[in-house]
Amino acid sequence: MQIATNKVVSIDYTLTNDQGQVLDSSSGREPLAYLQGHHNIISGLESALEGKSAGDTVKVTIPPADAYGERDDSLSQAVPRKMFENAEDVKVGMQFQTMSEQGAAQIVTVTGVDPEHVTVDANHPLAGETLTFDVTVVDVRDATDEELDHGHVHGPGGHHH
Repeated sequence: MQIATNKVVSIDYTLTNDQGQVLDSSSGREPLAYLQGHHNIISGLESALEGKSAGDTVKVTIPPADAYGERDDSLSQAVPRKMFENAEDVKVGMQFQTMSEQGAAQIVTVTGVDPEHVTVDANHPLAGETLTFDVTVVDVRDATDEELDHGHVHGPGGHHH
């Protein structure tokens, strides 16, 4: 069976950056399962896997535009330190969930701390990065009606509710 829209795909992968540093891998874990055509993974990887079958291997380099986007410096801002509970414990690298101006939940990463302010960045941590995926397709199957209704995979390697 080939990877196409509405198929559940299970992959083993290793993700590296331009310097060859491993950023993530499924090694030692269950394969990653996702629903093709439902934006469960970045668009560049989804496109590269279209038409592949179980057992196929793919190595693809994906530019920022087809991954997590370019960095947007306007998404980084200093906020008063007093806005954080336990402000004395806030450290660079910590992540918090906040609400965007549109009311959507978003994750921000602390990039700087001084006595008066905490600088947070709402860019995805991999924004602006060119990413290389080394992928082996483990399995391809039809999605269940429930998975199609929910827009994601259920069960091993997918979402559990």
